[in-house]
Amino acid sequence: MGAVMQSAASPLMPIPGPLDPVPVPRAVTPREDGRSDLMGLSRPQIKAMFEEAGLDAKAAKLRSKQVFHWLYHRGVTDFDAMTDLAKPMRGWMAERFVVGRPQVVEAQVSSDGTRKWLLRSDDGQDYEMVFIPDADRGTLCVSSQVGCTLNCSFCHTGTMRLVRNLTPGEIVGQVMLARDALGEWPRGNMASANDDESDEASHYTPDGRMLTNIVMMGMGEPLYNFDHVRDALRVVMDGDGLALSKRRITLSTSGVIPMMARAGEEIGVNLAVSLHGVTKEVRDELVPLNRKFGIDELLAACAAYPGANNARRITFEYVMIRDKNDSDEDARELVRLLRHYKLPAKVNLIPFNPWPGTDYECSTPERIRRFSDIVFEGGISAPVRTPRGRDIMAACGQLKSASEKKSKAEMKRLADEKQAALG
Repeated sequence: MGAVMQSAASPLMPIPGPLDPVPVPRAVTPREDGRSDLMGLSRPQIKAMFEEAGLDAKAAKLRSKQVFHWLYHRGVTDFDAMTDLAKPMRGWMAERFVVGRPQVVEAQVSSDGTRKWLLRSDDGQDYEMVFIPDADRGTLCVSSQVGCTLNCSFCHTGTMRLVRNLTPGEIVGQVMLARDALGEWPRGNMASANDDESDEASHYTPDGRMLTNIVMMGMGEPLYNFDHVRDALRVVMDGDGLALSKRRITLSTSGVIPMMARAGEEIGVNLAVSLHGVTKEVRDELVPLNRKFGIDELLAACAAYPGANNARRITFEYVMIRDKNDSDEDARELVRLLRHYKLPAKVNLIPFNPWPGTDYECSTPERIRRFSDIVFEGGISAPVRTPRGRDIMAACGQLKSASEKKSKAEMKRLADEKQAALG
């Protein structure tokens, strides 16, 4: 579900084993300038921060409501642009707080329009996000961790070590940065001040956003960073801010069963499950978490997922790997399992996306079509996902930050070239 390798394990954040839950780290990444970043915080949290900084309860409540609106509804990052705050109050806030965004290390655009960003946190950790435009929607693939702990053998991200969980601010910051890049804030926002005012399509309209959907399918296992993912998505769904419907958000898990029910109850978004195999032997290899939480236990947890019904089906992701999980027998067993557990399900068949060093190959187009036909004949929707962003390593299973792919010398050379181009 791929960024930078940790040079040395932090004594406060030991690297867990491949099947161990990830310890919850700090909720906010410290800044060198001592100011507190408000990004990713809810209104009650902003109010509490203001009270700790010296405002009385009444003033803190009012200011938190105003600032929340400016942060998440208008996308403003400069306190001076918050015009309904008195000038002294704006100065007071600027001395103590900041509205952050992830640092963009590298931005790439695929030949098919897919965009990928390599991002860097305040403490120097790298992670990636991807935006996939379609005719009727625009989907942002958001990361939840720096690295991953699951070691799924078909996934490029799985070859990385886990560094740490992303904070709520770093998760929400990906959504904010994408909307900055797409010019999707109301007019008058500082982030879009340099946009061409005649280009109506580049600006926010309530019913015409380019970014319409979010999938928690980037780097990391979201349910091993549950508290931060939950808090971030609650901010994203808040009606007074970004106001993205829970029906337009999908959380993908490899099967962290103890957290699945809580995800349904406390977040309530759509669920996707990385299945990829229908036998213990194959899924143990492809998704090592299966050795801890087996297929039958996983499907039973899916059947009990709060809110799942025919109108909100659970998506099962199934990467198609040649001679590994793509036989007619595999397709029939998939149908049998889903029907046995009476799951409101659909299956996304994903052609395997190659990456350097892998021994796996993608199933042939003919084999994928045959597999899809069998599942459809079994009464379950099984569309084949068109690979997007392969040429920039942005497709499913390919994420792994460029800072790890490139040597230090290569990164220095690119930085020198960029600096020379800027004069």
